[in-house]
Amino acid sequence: MHIQSVFTYIKKYRFIILALLAVIVLSGCQAAASGEPIDPETAGFFDKYFVLTFSEIIKGVASFLGGNYGLSIIFVTVLIRLALMPLMLKQSKKSYQMRDKMAIIKPEMEAIQEKYKGKKDAESKNKMQQETMQLYQKYNFNPIASMGCLPMIIQFPILIGFYYAIRTTQEIAQHSFLWFNLGQSDLIMPFIAAAIYFIQFRVTQIGIDPAQKKQMAFMGLISPLMIGFVSFNAPAALPLYWTVGGIFLICQQLLSKKLYMPKQSLASTSTGQ
Repeated sequence: MHIQSVFTYIKKYRFIILALLAVIVLSGCQAAASGEPIDPETAGFFDKYFVLTFSEIIKGVASFLGGNYGLSIIFVTVLIRLALMPLMLKQSKKSYQMRDKMAIIKPEMEAIQEKYKGKKDAESKNKMQQETMQLYQKYNFNPIASMGCLPMIIQFPILIGFYYAIRTTQEIAQHSFLWFNLGQSDLIMPFIAAAIYFIQFRVTQIGIDPAQKKQMAFMGLISPLMIGFVSFNAPAALPLYWTVGGIFLICQQLLSKKLYMPKQSLASTSTGQ
């Protein structure tokens, strides 16, 4: 039986809530979404203070690097990820702590669920919720704190703003980097970006329960496939940005697992693979 509390509801629909947040944010950046240059005089709040700001940063860093917009995208991407890294590591630490607490709580939680199994009347549901909340209080466990939504909400406008800055900065399209033109689609970069995000997904599964891995298997393919598909029709500057961001996330996740994941989880994963 699932606990129909506000915590369960928010956790179950957290991605829908984040998607609604995305719609709200993106509704304020119509010019950026079109890919056309943004007029500072008519730009909305998001375009003016996020997209245009990042566009100026990209151009400023490129001029410092001798007009190399490819290196500028890499540099600014790493800079943004470094700025967000303390928040993400803090959330990772909290997530592992909550996971440890949940392992302790699990036997008592299952006992409560078994106690009210098959009882669908309102009184039984209320008692089950009360006993569950008492269990949370006993172990100082906050389900909302374990969801990890806050860092996603904070980083979302930053990363989206940078994404649209790359799309709307016309100077980027006039330059090449490595073997490709930043303003034209490339046949190789989509495969590289998709592969990086697939590796990133595999890294997130280190130390996770096998049953949970199976549940996440399908979701783990969606992100790489979407990035690869979009990249085929996008300027090569975008898969370059996704590739650099994905490599940084891999390193960040490996670091967080080394710092905060219980040693037995890492050991069991290495012996099981």
